[in-house]
Amino acid sequence: MTPHLAITMGDPAGIGPEIIVKACERLKDRLAAGELRLLIIGSNPALRRTQAALGSAFDIPEVSVEDAAWPALACLQAGPEGEPILPGVLSMDGGRFAYLAIEQAVRLAQAGRIQGMVTGPLNKESLNKAGYHYAGHTEMLADLTGARGSVMMLAHGNMRVSHVSTHVALEDVPKRLTPQRLRYVIERTDEALRGLGLDRRRIAVAALNPHAGEGGLFGRQDIDVSEPTIAQAVADGFDIVGPVPGDTVFVKLRAGQYDAVIAMYHDQGHIPVKLLGFNVNPETGSWDALSGVNITLGLPIIRTSVDHGTAFDIAGKGIASETSLIEAIDYAEKLAASRAA
Repeated sequence: MTPHLAITMGDPAGIGPEIIVKACERLKDRLAAGELRLLIIGSNPALRRTQAALGSAFDIPEVSVEDAAWPALACLQAGPEGEPILPGVLSMDGGRFAYLAIEQAVRLAQAGRIQGMVTGPLNKESLNKAGYHYAGHTEMLADLTGARGSVMMLAHGNMRVSHVSTHVALEDVPKRLTPQRLRYVIERTDEALRGLGLDRRRIAVAALNPHAGEGGLFGRQDIDVSEPTIAQAVADGFDIVGPVPGDTVFVKLRAGQYDAVIAMYHDQGHIPVKLLGFNVNPETGSWDALSGVNITLGLPIIRTSVDHGTAFDIAGKGIASETSLIEAIDYAEKLAASRAA
């Protein structure tokens, strides 16, 4: 059966509506053939305004939760409209819609009406203005689903990077590296690689400190925490190595020596993936394409996301790239099919 996926719009003031419309246009043949089923959740007026601005005549019917069945492509209003949400303008309503869309998608996934969710970008400031005090999607989804823990994985081509910690201050990172947390991330990373259909699942753990601590000269976390945890995982049958110094581990990943890397903190894992995923125009100095997917591991539901923000500076200008969203849809399809099997 073709999995039904929800696409949450994120903040309607950002580029979420635009990349959704552009992605639907590119995927219209698959949608028409019934090979893909998408439910867009967010602000229907924002979606309609974007269609008009882009000259898109693609039919996206409006549906309700009460409908017994939905067509292959439809849109669902996440909540009541307030003041008009303008492209590029930060507002409390933008944050409210971003949250309500996620909440609705989670409920539908838990009820079995969708088999996965793909999230558009939200703005943390507008989210908090609306009264939802989360550091981001990952923390929000863990709370909404009651998950005991979650793991952020970024993916771009063969660059798959999961994280021990994400939205925390650097001074707090060493405290987040515990045997229990590292083991949990190892298990979820291996599980994700299996879900993506990889027969070989060789994982490298990045070192927290320069040169993996240099025998304790630069810190002992790699020696006292990572090494014994990795050794136990190997004894339990995992194909894993480390800690590998952070200045070489991602080069080895790109070369195909590993299938995934476990990064210790946000920037350690994000920088190499985004450096490769952002296509920069040398003439203008700006990026004209974004590639990469954010996958939340450890949830009872499937969630993938674009690997970029709301881009308020270009919202409404018609120049946003839908590439990351299409990749996120593809990853969600694969994971949903694997879970169903």
